[in-house]
Amino acid sequence: MEAEQVIQPLLRASNPSHSLEECLQFLIEASKTDSGRSDLASKADILPSLLALLRLLPYPSSRHHLNLSLKVLRNLCAGETRNQEAFVDQNGSLVISELLDSAIGDVETVRFGLQVLANVVVMGENRQRNVWLQFFPESFLAISQLRRRETCDPLCMIMYVCYDGGSSSEIASQLCSNEGLNIIAETVRTSSSGGSVEDYWLKLLVSRLCVEGDSFPALFSKLGNETFTIEQAFLLRMFSDIANERLKEVSIPNTTAHFVLGLLRQSLEVFDFVSAERSELPTGSAVIDVIGYSLVIVRDACAGGSLEELKNANNHSGGGGNVEMLLSSGLIELLLDLLRKLEPPTTIKKALKQSPSSSSSGKPCPYRGFRRDIVAVIGNCAYKRKEVQDEIRERDGLFLMLQQCVTDDENPFLREWGLWGVRNLLEGNEENQKVVAELEMQGSVDVPQLREIGLRVEIDPITSRPKLVNDTT
Repeated sequence: MEAEQVIQPLLRASNPSHSLEECLQFLIEASKTDSGRSDLASKADILPSLLALLRLLPYPSSRHHLNLSLKVLRNLCAGETRNQEAFVDQNGSLVISELLDSAIGDVETVRFGLQVLANVVVMGENRQRNVWLQFFPESFLAISQLRRRETCDPLCMIMYVCYDGGSSSEIASQLCSNEGLNIIAETVRTSSSGGSVEDYWLKLLVSRLCVEGDSFPALFSKLGNETFTIEQAFLLRMFSDIANERLKEVSIPNTTAHFVLGLLRQSLEVFDFVSAERSELPTGSAVIDVIGYSLVIVRDACAGGSLEELKNANNHSGGGGNVEMLLSSGLIELLLDLLRKLEPPTTIKKALKQSPSSSSSGKPCPYRGFRRDIVAVIGNCAYKRKEVQDEIRERDGLFLMLQQCVTDDENPFLREWGLWGVRNLLEGNEENQKVVAELEMQGSVDVPQLREIGLRVEIDPITSRPKLVNDTT
């Protein structure tokens, strides 16, 4: 009798002669349009009957009908406010939670259930809070541990919308807590198994929590212990992509930039520079990818904040930021040391009559583009920073940087980045200009590329010493 009472409103909305399956299939089709959803919302007993049916049908014996019911419920809640409100009023979150708990290993049923919740939370703070309180943290964690992309995407959408919806600061703090980051870590593991960093909702979560917020170190640590893992390299790759895409919008938190520099140091310490890859990032090697993406993030951190930080530094004597913090942590010394240890670029090898594949005292680049990325960081740091220009000269780095103004088979665009770096090192710095002019006059270096950045060497008629001047020819 109870089953008949529950089903009757659904049959009346379709056809009293329908079987349960035919009735649900009719409702699925009818609820695909705005007008259909509105019409069904006007029948106040449809959504409560569906929720009652979900509680009444046993899982797994009635799995098929349960999934059909979830599809109807998903469609009904797609943009229809009355159905969304009825879902909350009828304690729909509890009903879905109980069903998914019993079907936690069933990817299809869990996916349909998550799609219902995603449609509910997309509009309205009270709905977001209702779902969050019912599912965080235990149910969300259990779902994330399915490690299936079919469930990962709607789960990330639900968490992001609840976090971003402004329903409460409590939700934001809970997602950034240890329990919340455990869930995010599971979604990162799931996404990394597919190899793509373009999972839309996870990328939004990482952007808000890790690039704008300060949760990156804690989340990274949850993905591995003593040795670097593929999942950690994947998270760095996603972070790097986001930071690069939003270069002019966000400034990476200082604590995060310092942490990433620490990762670069750690990964360089454990890498032997023998098992180098000849491919670009990602290489598939966790430690090499950590080296590469850490370096790229540092590069972008030094580029994104340069002008703004310089303005702040001029306006406030204590001005600083990511670049200043990284510089004070020994970044330039680290990068110059790395450059010196590398084998020469292929152009210089050929000039020295070395085979590009012959052994030399230098170490090979861990990945294709490593040298270029080092030079790019140095160039970004030297932009309008006299203290960096001076430090590089004092560490005998000018000649080293001039050697990077060449083409290199293993480092696309090395020449362009080298010229950018040299220009920044010479701009407004007479001491550096004197050193470079003397090097060229002595024949220590041949730098025809100086003309490409608008400079040439001439002899000062007063001091009889070489100097760099603007090339107006």
